[in-house]
Amino acid sequence: MIKTACPLDCWDACAVTCDPSRPEKLIATPGNPYGNGALCALLNKHFPEAPRIRIPRVDGREVSMEEALDAVAEALKAPNPLLWRGSGNLGVMQEVTNLLIAELGGTLTRGSLCDGPGQAGILEGRGINRQLPPEQIARTEVVVVWGRNLPVTNAHLMPFIEGKKLVVIDPVRTPLARKADLHIQIKPRSDVYLALLLSRFLTMEDTQHDEWLTQWGPEFDEFYDFTRSFRIKALLEYMGLALDDIGDLLTYLQRDRVVFLVGGGVQKYSIGHYTLWAIDSLAATLGLFGREGCGVSFLGNSRQGFDNPFRVKTPTVPIVATPFERFETVLVQGGNPAESMPDSQRVQASLERVKNLIYFGLYENESSALARIVIPAKSFLEKNDLRLSYGHQYVTEMPRCIESEIGIGEYDFTAELFARLGLSGLRSEEEYLRHWIGQCKQEEGQLVLPDYVPLPYAEGFGEEGGETFIFMDDFDDDFEDTRRFRKARKTKQKEEEITEFWLLSPKQTHSLNTQFRRREIVHLPPTLGIAEGERVRIVSEIGSVELTATIDERLRPDCVLIPAGTPGVNRLSPSILSEEGDGACYQEVKVSVERVD
Repeated sequence: MIKTACPLDCWDACAVTCDPSRPEKLIATPGNPYGNGALCALLNKHFPEAPRIRIPRVDGREVSMEEALDAVAEALKAPNPLLWRGSGNLGVMQEVTNLLIAELGGTLTRGSLCDGPGQAGILEGRGINRQLPPEQIARTEVVVVWGRNLPVTNAHLMPFIEGKKLVVIDPVRTPLARKADLHIQIKPRSDVYLALLLSRFLTMEDTQHDEWLTQWGPEFDEFYDFTRSFRIKALLEYMGLALDDIGDLLTYLQRDRVVFLVGGGVQKYSIGHYTLWAIDSLAATLGLFGREGCGVSFLGNSRQGFDNPFRVKTPTVPIVATPFERFETVLVQGGNPAESMPDSQRVQASLERVKNLIYFGLYENESSALARIVIPAKSFLEKNDLRLSYGHQYVTEMPRCIESEIGIGEYDFTAELFARLGLSGLRSEEEYLRHWIGQCKQEEGQLVLPDYVPLPYAEGFGEEGGETFIFMDDFDDDFEDTRRFRKARKTKQKEEEITEFWLLSPKQTHSLNTQFRRREIVHLPPTLGIAEGERVRIVSEIGSVELTATIDERLRPDCVLIPAGTPGVNRLSPSILSEEGDGACYQEVKVSVERVD
């Protein structure tokens, strides 16, 4: 039995045990401090079932790995090759290809398709994004799940919230919301206003945490003045909430120990960094940083505190709006830009103009179909790696569990191309892994992150600690609906008059990004009068997609929901960058619904 870790791009990064004689029957590693003894269907069922790419291809014909790598080497001789790699949290050795591109004088991407805006907002207030250990969540009294669907995206956190008072803030009445003590069914894109309004009411009721603020929040008075610049009645109307909703929520926030578990959905907008900054400012008003059983959990910077041997200085282009057509050679690694990027119609047209498109990955997808050269990758069971996590401090070694003739790993791919192109300076795989592992701390027999502390921010903020929290002090929002709201010209629509809907695109249970089971459905509110199973066309300013309707009473009447990874969903989203963080704005769009004749 060999201990390893799940490679999939989700919060949990589960510890896994593999029996090399039955690698398709993985089990959760017994006794692991983060896990409940079970593995999700994505890893246990869909991962082994998914058909892999087994044989390399060049110009549409199957070839040997040697011939395919020769073709890659020749393509990489073009000036300024581009590496586009999925921006998720995967094994650390996947970044070794950065060294190849840097040696060739090529270009990398910057930013994120996932958490860039939220990360930027956290840095505004805290100066550094330290993970909140699950052990602190276990010590709280009240858990506020804010735009985060734990059973789908973070199932192994569920045992840590058992027995707590539960508040869910989400536009969708999810199963978790139905179980909650309080569900606030907020209007999409208005989370920033809710956080600011709550901070204002806490101060009006004199329930801010004065002792904490005296030490770590000297600018709090200015922040309170800033919150007063928003009119309460207009805010409530825009969010679709009542004063009673705010009062109910405040009764939970005024407990001594509160934790916010914030998801990626709240920051899929141009103003996404403001949302996390506002939520952090609310948490600071309550004095939730650096105290037992308190804090804010968002996607942590899993590489925080590491000296990353694969960090290089190269030119970059934004991953959200990569201009593929500018490059003669593009290497796509571990991702599917043709379908996962916003404005995917533009992206596909751009990729079609690349002379040498190289796809390096496990599965066939929309990007591999466009590629001139296709290189099958090794699975996590067939190579050595190291796994970090968005959501906890544990680091897991991933030794090779089985031998396979299929594909090639990232390190070996890089080494082969270094040799073919006459490059030097690449160290051994063992040296790189020792470099990563050697920086980790040891806690009760487990590897943990280098900068892990049991109680983040107890000694203050900033890289070195000792600094004070920086409260949100400005907000520039020019989205059309919000301009009308802030100028007090917005009129209230009746449900039957709604013709444009907020697009929600959360994770789903049986697919991950564009992998595994991708159903072609759209969730619609019953107020539309569309029948179950009816074909509809969802239309935005930049594109459209035809899907099958499923009627969903969990939705607000002003929302439609298309799960992330649904074929064609990203035809609807603009390829604009968030104001901070170079992030994708998948939900910065309104759509209409049409029947298909």
